[in-house]
Amino acid sequence: MQLDERKMKILQAIIRNYLETGEPVGSRTISKYTDLNLSSATIRNEMADLEELGYILQPHTSAGRIPSDSGYRLYVDNLMADKEREVLEMKEMLLEKEDKMDHLLKQVAKFLSVNTNYTSMISAPVCHKNKVKFVQLSRVDEQQLIVVIVGEGNVIKNTMIDLEEELGDDTLLKLNILLNTHLNGLSMEEINLGMITALKMKAGVHGEIIGKVIDAVALAITEDEDLEIYTSGANNIFKYPELADQQRASELVSTFEEKQLLNKLVQETLTDQNQTGIQVYIGNETPIQSMKDCSIVTATYELEEGMRGTIGIIGPKRMDYDKVVSTLKNLMNQLDVLYKKKE
Repeated sequence: MQLDERKMKILQAIIRNYLETGEPVGSRTISKYTDLNLSSATIRNEMADLEELGYILQPHTSAGRIPSDSGYRLYVDNLMADKEREVLEMKEMLLEKEDKMDHLLKQVAKFLSVNTNYTSMISAPVCHKNKVKFVQLSRVDEQQLIVVIVGEGNVIKNTMIDLEEELGDDTLLKLNILLNTHLNGLSMEEINLGMITALKMKAGVHGEIIGKVIDAVALAITEDEDLEIYTSGANNIFKYPELADQQRASELVSTFEEKQLLNKLVQETLTDQNQTGIQVYIGNETPIQSMKDCSIVTATYELEEGMRGTIGIIGPKRMDYDKVVSTLKNLMNQLDVLYKKKE
C-alpha cells in the first residue's frame, strides 16, 4: 500500500532511529526527530495506523514501536528508488554540463588563436586526488551488483561485481550504510589496509563483497582520466618562416591533430596542484620533441570542486610574450568570474 507523505516520513524516522539505537521508538522521540512539527498525540494516531497496516510492531505493552519486515521492505524500496533517481538526475545534469563545457572550451580555443595569431590548446577539466562522495550498491540480478561511485567534481563511475549468492534487501541496505559511513569524503590514500580490514570484519560473511567494492572504488578514483584536448589555429604556424618548412610544419600539425603528445604536456602542467600560474617553455624546455623550435605558454585553470585543466599558446620563440601572458591572465580572470570561484 502506498503511504501518504506524513506516514512515510514517520515510518522513515522510526526505522532510522531504530537502526541507530536498537531500542523501540516512541511518539515523543519522533516528534523531535521529524520536520513535520506534529504533536505527540497526532504522531501516536499515525503510528497506530502504521501498526494496523503492518509496517511497525509494538513488542511490549506501553513500549515504543519497531519496524516490521513489511516496514523494512517499504523503507528499502523507497530508499533505493530515491538513490537511483538521484544518480540518474546527476548523470543527466552532468551530460548537459559537459555539452555546455564542450562548446565553451572550443570557443575559448578559437578566441585565443584568433586573438594571438598563434596555435591554442585547452584541456577539459579533470579532478585530481579524487575523493569519494557516495557509493551505491544496486542489484542487477541474482548474481550481479552494480557499484555506482560518485567522486569529487560529481565524476560518476560504474562497475559490475559478481556474487556467489543472492543478497537480500536488508543486507544490501546495511552494506550501503556501512560503505558510505566509512568512505565518504576519503581519498584512496586515506583508505588504508586497517580500515579495509575493519570494514570486512563488520561486513562478516560479506567481507569479500566489501573487498570487491574497495577495488572498484580504487580504480574509479585513481585511474587516469581520458583527457579531452581542444586545439585551434594550427595553420597559424605557417605564418612564421622558421616553423613553416615542410618537415617541421608537418610534425607540428600532426602533434596538434593526434594530441597524445599534448596530453603529456597537460599532465606535466597539472602535476603540481599548487601551481596555477603562467608557465613559459622556451625551445628545448618543452617536453614535446616536435615543439623544440617553439615556445609554449601555459596556464592551469581551476573550476569548482578542484576540477583543473590547462590552457596553452604555441608559437615561435619570437612570440609576443607580453600579449600572450596578458591574454591568458585575462582569460583566467573571466573563467574565475564565470564559475564564481571562491578564493
